[in-house]
Amino acid sequence: MISERLQRLKYVASDLVTSNIAWLVYNCVRYHMNAVQGTYSSLEGFLSSPMVLAGQIVFPLVMMVVYYLSGYYNQVYRKSRVHELFTTLWSTVINSLIIFFVALINDVGAERSFDYEMIFLLVAILFVCVYSARCAITSHTSRLIKRRQWSFPTLIVGRGDAAVKFGKKLDEMKQSLGYKIMGYVGIPGEEDSNDTPETAYTLDNIEQACNDMGIQELIVVPTKPDSVAVLSAINRLFVLNLPIKLSPDRTRMLMTQVRLSNMVGAPLVDVSSSSMGECGKNLKRLIDVIVSALMLVLLSPIYLIISLMVKLDSKGPVFYRQERIGYHNRPFNIIKFRTMVNDAESDGCPQLSSGNDPRITRLGHYLRKYRIDELPQFWNVLRGDMSIVGPRPERQFYIDQIVERIPSYALLRQVRPGITSLGMVKFGYAQNVDEMVERLSYDLLYLENMSLLNDFKIMVYTIKIVLTGRGI
Repeated sequence: MISERLQRLKYVASDLVTSNIAWLVYNCVRYHMNAVQGTYSSLEGFLSSPMVLAGQIVFPLVMMVVYYLSGYYNQVYRKSRVHELFTTLWSTVINSLIIFFVALINDVGAERSFDYEMIFLLVAILFVCVYSARCAITSHTSRLIKRRQWSFPTLIVGRGDAAVKFGKKLDEMKQSLGYKIMGYVGIPGEEDSNDTPETAYTLDNIEQACNDMGIQELIVVPTKPDSVAVLSAINRLFVLNLPIKLSPDRTRMLMTQVRLSNMVGAPLVDVSSSSMGECGKNLKRLIDVIVSALMLVLLSPIYLIISLMVKLDSKGPVFYRQERIGYHNRPFNIIKFRTMVNDAESDGCPQLSSGNDPRITRLGHYLRKYRIDELPQFWNVLRGDMSIVGPRPERQFYIDQIVERIPSYALLRQVRPGITSLGMVKFGYAQNVDEMVERLSYDLLYLENMSLLNDFKIMVYTIKIVLTGRGI
């Protein structure tokens, strides 16, 4: 089986080639339909003109940007045919409109119907060329998977009767779904089945097992779906950065929306990925990169002034770094302007702050009130550790306590943590674990309703909070 990178390259290469072909065919049609202003003695003369040659190079590259942002390249195996059809259709429509308003607007004729006809013709040619190649690759991939010529090394998390039964069901299916069961992983507190194969592992050695066998997917099949141990186990799986799937009848304990990943055979839901579509994810990350880069540049004079003020206000470094847990349980160092005295946790015991915390410096009170201390986190966003909007990242010390009380906290690991969040807007800073748990309901609500529109609303509310000084 070829690697995911090579499979993605096949789609990218086919899109680039077919987009070039489509643009060339459309230019030939433009010439023969007398839609081109100017005098060209022949089709060859038109196609070799500088403007057309430039378009033949530039426009296919512009199309590739739209195809990428559509999220089509995010998942390269087991694509939904319906999703592929509509994603290709709307992305070709957008590309056609971009090309029309950039390059073809001067070709408008005396009759409006002719303009519509030319736009429709461009959409049709582009769609047929691109979709035909995509469909051929997807169909070939699907056949290889169904015939078991291609498969994905998979571990089933669970060693009870339900897990073993599910594994046998996958192995005995006439047309494979692509899962090659490599072993079973026990869930603490669950009783093993008498039929469990010898290839059994524990959560403590699952990371080594995944590396040794090249595991690509995890399927969680617990004996008791509502068990707290199940969500605790899922929380430990996120760090592996692998797709985590459950059967629909075992997702009752989930408090957030889940994504159906298979409509044929044994439907599974993906709990390692948020309900936001692939296009939304790409656009969200693009917005994060653009906005954070602009903010770092535009606010650089303010960074310099605040750095000097922090240095003059109290002894210690300008920036405060602290390990937090982020996307898929990966640790990272969050960066803030220091607002407390140096070595505020010198005893090594994590402590939450409050409005009248004596450790907060004079300047620190103002930085916290207007959330100015958070500004350096745009660097975390640019690096990919965080997003502008997302659940607030916490330290492992507090996460362990929260998960004990609300196991569904583990589901927040589906997305990057944010500088601001619905919880920060509606609740604010938490001064103890009880308040963290209370704020969690807002973060889970955000996860259920995650969208670019809601991100924008949260950013607007955050700006209002900053301007009114409601940071504390």
